[in-house]
Amino acid sequence: MNAIENNLQEAVETVESHRSLRSDAQSTGDSEQARSPQPQSHLHPTPSFNLADHPVPNGHEEIWRFTPLRRLQDLLDGEDAEGELDYKIDAPVGVSVSELSLAEARLLGALAPEDRTSAVAANKAEHVMRFDFAANTRFEQPLIIDITGESAATRAYDSYLFTVGANAEAAIMLRMNGSARYSDFITLVAGDGAKVNFVIISDWAEDAVQAGQFGISVGRDAHVKTVVATLGGSLVRLSSVAEYKGPGGQLEQYGVYFADAGQHVEHRLFVDHNQPSTYSRVDYRGALQGDGAHAVWVGDVLIRKVAEGIDTYESNKNLLLTDGCRADSVPNLEIETGEIQGAGHSSSTGRFDDEQLFYLRSRGIPEKEARKLVVHGFFADIIHRIGIPQVEERLLAEIEKELALVLG
Repeated sequence: MNAIENNLQEAVETVESHRSLRSDAQSTGDSEQARSPQPQSHLHPTPSFNLADHPVPNGHEEIWRFTPLRRLQDLLDGEDAEGELDYKIDAPVGVSVSELSLAEARLLGALAPEDRTSAVAANKAEHVMRFDFAANTRFEQPLIIDITGESAATRAYDSYLFTVGANAEAAIMLRMNGSARYSDFITLVAGDGAKVNFVIISDWAEDAVQAGQFGISVGRDAHVKTVVATLGGSLVRLSSVAEYKGPGGQLEQYGVYFADAGQHVEHRLFVDHNQPSTYSRVDYRGALQGDGAHAVWVGDVLIRKVAEGIDTYESNKNLLLTDGCRADSVPNLEIETGEIQGAGHSSSTGRFDDEQLFYLRSRGIPEKEARKLVVHGFFADIIHRIGIPQVEERLLAEIEKELALVLG
């Protein structure tokens, strides 16, 4: 290793040693094991950029036991990219766009991968695409990135870093559609006092496969709101990892998803309250219909000993529209201190509310339309929390399209 590489490695280790208690100095070498002071847990393995630290799963691991591994075997094996995706980027004035190496992205706060597919994406992507929002700036228009796959034979790996400067206000929408086998590694770094709305829409064709990680770093007194909509794909498995860089950070995470016959939709969330006086809310809602439709939601909140005065709540609701579908919902709390404002979770899975349907039908609304109204209301409450009319309208249109397919 030459002097320049030595200096870069030392810089990486110096910066990461001062990250939150959950992160640690991690070498870019192939053999060094990542070390982290986070409590050992089967729910969230030790994060690492080193691919060797993430062996190919066999399905018996806790974080993989719900996933049909055969459907994403090539992404787990890290087979080379094949074919190309089409990218359309609509960036507001003032957003800086650049390409980085993985080492440079780590210096800027990219959170380490916590599973095999995100580690593969981080290491296989040709570069990290960075979008930087200047500090002390309010961006009136959202950054919109559309990614389109043309064939199920396409295999692609992407890595993104979104950095929002201190006291900036920004909105970001990332939308995937078409056919592809796709794995992504995404980090949002929100500076102190920043306000960020981040929307991810996975609107894939029914033969597409997606797996990846969305990392969120919340600065002191920053407010981050995320919405994830999963509306298609043969298999979509999205993991979210969040941590705080200082007291006063607020995080809201909302999600909506549909699972049709034979589809597997899986969302895994980990919120690490590693700073005092921080706040988080998680609310994910899904609808399922058809034989073999399977939805998995696993939420985990870790409240560290130093995180006094925090307030957190996570919720997941599933609506079963027909027989033959299955929803697994697993909320978790890991609490190391009793000095907190509040901590709780809830989970529910059930069929249509017969009273709601009876009420609507008694007023002359046909059953099919009544069922659409019930499902629409189930999701609309989440969508209207986005707070950006342009994004809300687009997402509601996607929900309406999916309802037409699911309910006829």
